[in-house]
Parts: sequence; C-alpha cells; structure tokens
Amino acid sequence: MLAARDIHLTRQGRAVLQGINLQAHPGRVLALIGPNGAGKSSLLGALAGWMAPSLGEVSLDGKPLSAWPTMSLARRRAMLSQNVQLGFAFLVEEVVMLGRTPGGRHATHAQDAVIVEQALRLAQVAHLRGRNYLELSGGEQQRVQLARVLAQVWEQQDGPAWLLLDEPEAGLDIAHQHDMLKQMRALSRRGYGVIVVLHDLNLAARYADEIALLTQGRLVRLGTPDYALDAQALSKVYGLVLDRVPVNQGQWIVMPR
Repeated sequence: MLAARDIHLTRQGRAVLQGINLQAHPGRVLALIGPNGAGKSSLLGALAGWMAPSLGEVSLDGKPLSAWPTMSLARRRAMLSQNVQLGFAFLVEEVVMLGRTPGGRHATHAQDAVIVEQALRLAQVAHLRGRNYLELSGGEQQRVQLARVLAQVWEQQDGPAWLLLDEPEAGLDIAHQHDMLKQMRALSRRGYGVIVVLHDLNLAARYADEIALLTQGRLVRLGTPDYALDAQALSKVYGLVLDRVPVNQGQWIVMPR
C-alpha cells in the first residue's frame, strides 16, 4: 500500500498541499483530478518521494519513503513526469534501457533486452526501434518514456510495483489515450498499483477504480467514480455548471450544461 498521512507541502511560502490523507492499493487505478493548480502533480511527486512534505508522511508498505534506500525504492516505483527533457540523440531502445539502470538487479544484459522489447511493445512503440528519439513527435516521445518507466519496474521485484504517471495522455491522439489507459488498467489487474493525474474527467470515469478530487491543495472527494465525480461537487470545484449525461448501457459522461 502507498499511503499519505496528513501531507502538507509549502513551496515559496505558498501552501500547495494541505492535510492530504489517502491510501492507494496495488491492483487498482487511482486517478488524481482537479483544476489547474489544485496540487495534483505535487501530490504525485510526494507519493513518488520526489518532493519531501513539509509536514506529514508518505509510506510504502508501512515504511516511510525517507527510510527506503534509493535503489530499492527505484525498483518498486517509477514516475513519468510531465515534459521529460532529453538532450541527447539516443535511439528509442536506448532511452527505454535507461529504465533498467537502478542497481541491485540480477538480470543479465540479455534479460534486460527482453524486458525492453516487452515494454516497447506494451507502449506500442516497438516499430520506432532504431529511430533517433529527438526526431520523434511529442506523442511518440511520451509513449517511449512510458516504455522506460515500465521497464524500470517490470519484474515487480520485492513486492507490488507502482506506476505514477503525470498526465500521460497529454499529446496523444484519442486512440492512443484509450489504448494507454487500457494498458494501465490491465497492468493493475496483474498486481501493479497505478496512480495517474488526468484532466479528462471522462477518461478518469472510464478507467479508474478510484478517483481523488483536489482543489486548492485539499482533497475534497475520494472514492469510486460514481461518488467522486458528483456533478454538484465538480461544478463547485471547476466553477462551471457540469452535468452527468446518461449514455448507453447505464454509463454516463460529464458535460458542461
């Protein structure tokens, strides 16, 4: 379990997160949603151990992240941040191989190569093998970076692995958005824990098991999509009147009134 207990985060004198409490479980997809500046990326960074909370604690399997050795933590969780910058003309497969660098593994180079190939296929970028990463489109680069973080935690070594993804659908066309989130849901069913920041409320409703709704650094709703995406709560948070409109087979979508 990955848990935040009474997390507060202050940056440059501004309260970014205020009293966040939540638990994420392996085998499930948790989506973080909310308007710009709500604290979604900051919360994801705190859950990954990239940002140290000003107050409170984040723990993995009951052990504070601060107590985890860096390499051990790297084998248990991988984070895909927004706008990853890479200034070297690596080949696509070399970028993905970077995910295999955390120490303490027992895999051979040949085994690493097999994992890289599997990650390339899962992220649907195997056809880009041999290409210069810098010459790819933004969406293609995003999918290659997804393959890199998958390769990092592929074995689920020493316990369930975690994928923390910050707007991974950004820059992708609609088909690849759905394909990517379908893959994340499938991975969760294989035991991975997935936490993903999303702006599209309907993608969150379709693929998340649980949703955390944030605004102004506070967690205002946490639960199933049916509960967290309450039209009245969303309207208040986003400052726009939103409705849940029924569609086929008892499903619904969120739309402006």
